[in-house]
Amino acid sequence: MFGNLFEEDEEEGFASASSRGRVTKGGDEPPAPRGRSNLCGIKNQGGTCYLNSLLQTLLFTPEFREELFSLGPDELGCLEDKEKPGAKVRVIPLELQRLFASLLLSDQQSASTANLTDSFGWNSSEGTNQHDVQELNRILFSALEHSLVDTSGSSFIHRLYHGTIVNSIVCKECGNVSQRQEDFLDLTVCVCGMSSLEDALWSMFVEEELFEGNNLYRCAQCDRLVTAAKSAKLKKLPPFMTMSLLRFSFDFAKCERYKETGRYSFPFTINLQPFCEQTNGEDSDYSYELFSVIIHKGGCYGGHYHVYIRDIDQLGQWEPSEEECKPKTQKKVKEDVKKEACEPKLHEDDPLSVLTAIISQEPLKSVLLDQLGQKLMDKIGSSWGKKFRKHYGPIGKFLQSHSDVFMLVSSGTRVALKANPPSPVTEPTTQAEQPTNNDTSTPLDHRAAEHQPEPEQEQGSHWFDLNDSAVTSIRESDIEKQFQGKESAYMLFYRKTQLHRPSEALKNPQYKVPLHLIQMAQEENIKLQHMREEFEATNNTVELRLHLAPSYRLENGALQPINKEQNGGTALSFDRRKTVGDLRLAIYQMQELWEGDMALTVAKSLPAGLHLYNTLTDDGVSLYSAGIHTNSDLFVWNGREVCGATILTGAEWEPVLLTVVRPFLGEDGNLEMEDGVEREEGRGEFENGGPGLKREARGFAGAATLGEVREALGEPKESLLCQEHKGGKKGEHGAGEGGGASGWRLFPPTDMQRTLKELSLKDGDALLVLEPQSFDSSMFALNGDVVTVTTPSDCRWLQVDFQPPGGGEEEKEEERRKIKVPATGNMLLCEVKKRAIEELQLQEQLPGAQYCLRQVDCTGKLLPPVCEELSVRDAGVRLMTTLTLCPGNAPKPSQLFLNFSVGTAPSAGTEMNIIVESTCTVKECLKSMLDAVGFDGTCWHLRRLDWCEEVGEPLMDEDACLSELKISNGETLIITEGHLPPKGFLKLSVWLYLDPRNNSMESDYNHTDSSHAEEQMLEAVSAGETHSHSPPLCAGNMAELRSVGQVEISDEATLEDLKTQVLTLPALQDVCVPTSAFMRVWLLEGRRLARILRGQQLTLRKLKLTSGTDLCVQQLLKEEDLGPKEVLLNVKMGIPGERCYYPTEELVWDASHDSSPRSLRTCLAALYGLSPDSLLLAKHQPDKHTWEEISNWSQQVSKKKKKKKAESLLGAPFHLKDGDTIGIKNLLIDNNRDFVTLEDEQGQQRLREQAEQRRKGGQDAGSDGVGPRKKTGPTKSRKPEVALSINVGVFR
Repeated sequence: MFGNLFEEDEEEGFASASSRGRVTKGGDEPPAPRGRSNLCGIKNQGGTCYLNSLLQTLLFTPEFREELFSLGPDELGCLEDKEKPGAKVRVIPLELQRLFASLLLSDQQSASTANLTDSFGWNSSEGTNQHDVQELNRILFSALEHSLVDTSGSSFIHRLYHGTIVNSIVCKECGNVSQRQEDFLDLTVCVCGMSSLEDALWSMFVEEELFEGNNLYRCAQCDRLVTAAKSAKLKKLPPFMTMSLLRFSFDFAKCERYKETGRYSFPFTINLQPFCEQTNGEDSDYSYELFSVIIHKGGCYGGHYHVYIRDIDQLGQWEPSEEECKPKTQKKVKEDVKKEACEPKLHEDDPLSVLTAIISQEPLKSVLLDQLGQKLMDKIGSSWGKKFRKHYGPIGKFLQSHSDVFMLVSSGTRVALKANPPSPVTEPTTQAEQPTNNDTSTPLDHRAAEHQPEPEQEQGSHWFDLNDSAVTSIRESDIEKQFQGKESAYMLFYRKTQLHRPSEALKNPQYKVPLHLIQMAQEENIKLQHMREEFEATNNTVELRLHLAPSYRLENGALQPINKEQNGGTALSFDRRKTVGDLRLAIYQMQELWEGDMALTVAKSLPAGLHLYNTLTDDGVSLYSAGIHTNSDLFVWNGREVCGATILTGAEWEPVLLTVVRPFLGEDGNLEMEDGVEREEGRGEFENGGPGLKREARGFAGAATLGEVREALGEPKESLLCQEHKGGKKGEHGAGEGGGASGWRLFPPTDMQRTLKELSLKDGDALLVLEPQSFDSSMFALNGDVVTVTTPSDCRWLQVDFQPPGGGEEEKEEERRKIKVPATGNMLLCEVKKRAIEELQLQEQLPGAQYCLRQVDCTGKLLPPVCEELSVRDAGVRLMTTLTLCPGNAPKPSQLFLNFSVGTAPSAGTEMNIIVESTCTVKECLKSMLDAVGFDGTCWHLRRLDWCEEVGEPLMDEDACLSELKISNGETLIITEGHLPPKGFLKLSVWLYLDPRNNSMESDYNHTDSSHAEEQMLEAVSAGETHSHSPPLCAGNMAELRSVGQVEISDEATLEDLKTQVLTLPALQDVCVPTSAFMRVWLLEGRRLARILRGQQLTLRKLKLTSGTDLCVQQLLKEEDLGPKEVLLNVKMGIPGERCYYPTEELVWDASHDSSPRSLRTCLAALYGLSPDSLLLAKHQPDKHTWEEISNWSQQVSKKKKKKKAESLLGAPFHLKDGDTIGIKNLLIDNNRDFVTLEDEQGQQRLREQAEQRRKGGQDAGSDGVGPRKKTGPTKSRKPEVALSINVGVFR
């Protein structure tokens, strides 16, 4: 019913707090036990917060709970028998009993409602739909009453919640009283325009509504219209009174729902005697106390429910919040208060600090409420709404929530600080505000007392916030914070003060719970306890990897396994709650042959090998406290050495795996060639690092100095060490960029004493080792501290394809030749072309021919020629890619290579090209193109291609240069015939509407050359009425549209000018139209006739037409000039006794003065000569194939609201517009009020089939429509509104 009106907020999760941050290894984590409050929450199924809040309220209504528990299996049946045929098992109350028993007795943080919602007949998706809690309250009570038929509990809902209201109408003429009783289970009270619950009840049950003026009452005794007064009173009060607050309203002006967030207070105790018919009872008969408040947080289209509940039976453990428990000495409080009073410290991000500073600095020590906002802006330079409202709410609510700091004085017009109240001399206060003689506490004492622990609340007044799975203690004062704002009260539950609880029910959750449910809960608790123990045991088991010292040796600064196949170590599962001594003993038992001491050291596998860190020395510490977790590595050794080598442990000695690079030219100093690429010979354990260099992985301790590394490599002191140069300056190229040399930075002599950690060397870094005589080779060059290494591997290639011009595709493919040209990144492209031409011997075959190099994209399309004056790298050409050698010239850096075509967009490969300067103007470029194709004259202009590769907008500024217009290299321009259209011109597509009733226009159109138009003809059939005699203006009828071309016209032209120019189109030259008033122009939107363009003298700009708009023209048989509020409707009268209509007629309805349903009904009555009261109207919805009945809305004028708001058919929900179809039923002769025809039913069936296909993953069926088809993007819509229902069996 309410769709996603109450959608869950994403931040309102229901994951248990105890499970956060814990990673389980296998199986589901068992439910967490109850929290400190000792109350059980309810899990949210995705959108069932409204259900959870109501169920908790019913659970904490002891009388409801005990009535439900009083029903035994002999009346309700057993859930085990529900599948048996013929068994009458009342599933809903049974599941509700089990849920309540679980909430009361099961030791778990939250219970599940899955079984209960299954008993409702809800599917899995129903748990994610959001609904109104008031609606659920009524539906659930109705389902329980139907489920408990013919049982002793069939009337307990009626006994607890049923009340009656008596409505009276008193005739002012004769005094006759007409009364009608009305039953209720809950009262719906108004919020809009009210400040409190008492005001709303006063308006409902005390104030009278007068029937006077045009709104008279027909008295049965007087038998005429008379003045009367209507009132309502409460006749029978139930033990429990439920109040639903109308927080959600509809704004008819904006056509949208909104939430009332203004202040709306409600009392904790209320006396309903002033609102009752009988008032002669005791006060206790009318007195109610609040025990539950359901709160809605969010707006009208999304939010979250939770509930504040008073623990009447004291089942929970109430405790103050942690902040209130923090002790503060009275001395410190006094000092803080004195400091605040004398010189408050200002924190601009803390509103409490800012407001305190503002008030304390005032001479009168108080501020007018209406001036507080301005003073705040003067103080911090920002308003309350911008800086604090989002997090703290309105300023008034903030002051109320901090009543311990602020106080209102001067009859509530000024605000002051409680710790520093205004002086009685300068600020007069009321008697209530002045301290009495008996009150000896000073303001400082009062503030100090504030920080003392609050005394224990009175018995039965403990309040809790039950928010799905979470349950927290709150104070009674917290409820006042829900009077207003986006998080505010939505439903109130009161109970009579006469209802007292027996002493044996207090703190006794088993009170009146059936024995079989208690046993079931106890068994469930035992099962939960076993699950938790098993889970804890499983979750505390860690998987360890033991590495035994005899299997390892020290190599390259790290521990390496002797046998490479046993690199994984030994796996061991162990309980991390046990101690290190227990683990050591277990390993001793595993290694029976171990001799001597055993040290357990935490290890870690690094790229260089296994490294040891801290040793576990305290045998009394648990593995958890020692930081041992799953997949930890432990090294088992004697604590001193491994295979005779001393082991250095700790993070500072972490080994670093470096790649040592040395020059290498092979034993004979020669390099082999393979496939044109040089490589070195294989050298045992060395990994190929490219020709000329060999690479070797070596590990070193991170604390070793660079000099020690050189010594470990066996290099003399004269050797030079270099680090690979990364992220160099502009112009310096690193290795691997191609076409250049790799750069290395030389370590200075001072770095030889620095460690690898200090030099920031890490795993994988390369270290080049050179001897001083290496620079005698051309391979190495030293420039400052940068060593450049040039190896044959840096010389790479480009592939050049040559395809001879002319000949067929097969011949070209046969003659296509490919060569590889050695190239570097610094080589000029002209050199690449020269080498390619020489190897292909093209100068000998075609002397004097010009060639250029062009890249090819992924589709095989040739890109613009590259500039040959640039290098390979600067031109953006990647090495080892392919270039195509084509006939033609290459552009210079200052030139553009452009494609162009004449008239239409070119197909692939048919465009011509030209090279022009980027600084030339559009006019010069056009002249060059015309000269190239041999055209002359000035009746030409240039256009660009749009994103659809179609002819687009013209280049309007002919004197602008191409670079200013951002025309890029390789762009395609179109030479178009005709003068350049002036600025502000619109390009409009025109369609012709062929009216079957007017054959003249169609015959005239057929006389023209319409072969092209017939190809573009679009028959748009929308599922709706298809009578042959119905006019096609109805969006639901068959309409034939044909494209007649396009017009270009200034946006300053009038609608009359547009009609005149449309008639000049070749396809309409033979159409005879006396004046432009005989032509109607429609705007097409989304393939449908949208609206008629009005105002012959209005410009197209005022009509808001833009370039690319689709228009449809229609010939008329008479002149037409519609006003701005005149609506063209298609009306059709239903044939009595049949499911079809008479032929459609056009009706121009003047809605300028009155757009109400009554006005339309009067207009139609005049058209058909009938009484307005005998007509039933409905609007056709062609998209849904349904009819929406137009009722004659009426609204009574209340005593407070004298002005009646006019209802308009032009607004929500009907939004009548041009072309809409209105169905009419004459109720005098036609009793059938259903407007749906057989065609509508067929259309609805098609929609259902299409929806089913989409659900099955099929392709979307094409929708029928009118006009040219356009691409429409997907629109995000809210969830469809679904009705809330509970399925109940038959038990009579």
